[in-house]
Amino acid sequence: MFSKIIVHRVGNKINGDSLTLSQEELKLEEGMAELLEDYFLGSFKSEETFHFYSDTYLVNNPVYSAVSEIFDDKSKFLWESENIAKHLFEAAENPRVQSGELFIVLFEDESDRPDKVDKIGIFKTEKRESFLKINPAEETFDIEKDQGIGLSKIDKAALIYNNNKDTGYVLSVVDNNKNGDMYYWFEDFLKVKQRDDEYFHTQEALMVYKDYITKQLPQEFEVSKADQADFLNKSINFFKEKEEFKLDEFANEVLGDEHVIESFVNFKTDYEQDMQVNIAEEFPISEAAVKKTQRHFKSIIKLDKNFHIYIHGDRQKIEMGEDDKGKYYRLYFEKEV
Repeated sequence: MFSKIIVHRVGNKINGDSLTLSQEELKLEEGMAELLEDYFLGSFKSEETFHFYSDTYLVNNPVYSAVSEIFDDKSKFLWESENIAKHLFEAAENPRVQSGELFIVLFEDESDRPDKVDKIGIFKTEKRESFLKINPAEETFDIEKDQGIGLSKIDKAALIYNNNKDTGYVLSVVDNNKNGDMYYWFEDFLKVKQRDDEYFHTQEALMVYKDYITKQLPQEFEVSKADQADFLNKSINFFKEKEEFKLDEFANEVLGDEHVIESFVNFKTDYEQDMQVNIAEEFPISEAAVKKTQRHFKSIIKLDKNFHIYIHGDRQKIEMGEDDKGKYYRLYFEKEV
């Protein structure tokens, strides 16, 4: 349960909106704290984590500096929450960014666990939903329309864990309403990057391999769409079945051919340079990252506008040929499902 909460109103300065700062913390009625906590934390579904960064020194990151002060001294909560709101107000450089309420919340871990950790939540609401209010009036009812904040999911959220301070803390970040500006929350306001952990390495390794199979491999080698689908299936199965990724093991089991392996290693090196990332050659595989990324590994052969063939398994049960009617695929199976 959170111990402190305050709300500010942050407008879009480009559109002439104002910034309204609260002078005291919220006082909540019974049951409201539980409702708000579920609302705030309900959108954090992914295990993807981030860290603050700065182009110079971490202390020059305004949000990092503010949350550091709060973690060190809880009495600075009100003052630093205002600094966070002012920074968010200044970060709006796009007229499409919507105004909204900014909640700053302190979650103090009161457990007896040795690994207990305090957290600070930064939540912004933007969208408004229409709803009906029905009130009794003598022998009938009155119905009136109003607008408010829907509790299905938060628009923007960041949860900062009080650990790894020297490397920019650990954050979970959500942006469910990008308003046509994908940089406003992650870059302009928070200034965060994805953490270099097992989730990151699993995700990046899968994506660089997918890019290689779908883009580079057909340019260098004579491979069919069925072969590409087989490579994609074998790769995602490798990540599902193994607990640890080892590049040599992956190359031998999935790629097989030494020329293809050499080609992939060169492609991976170029990818790392172009994207300015470093994908480790050995790392624990993140099950959550595999589950999230596998939806991009759709092994589909599209034939004109008539048919789609979905390939999930044995490559040997599909053959390609050509006769006087045109090109064809022959599929072998044991039973219809």
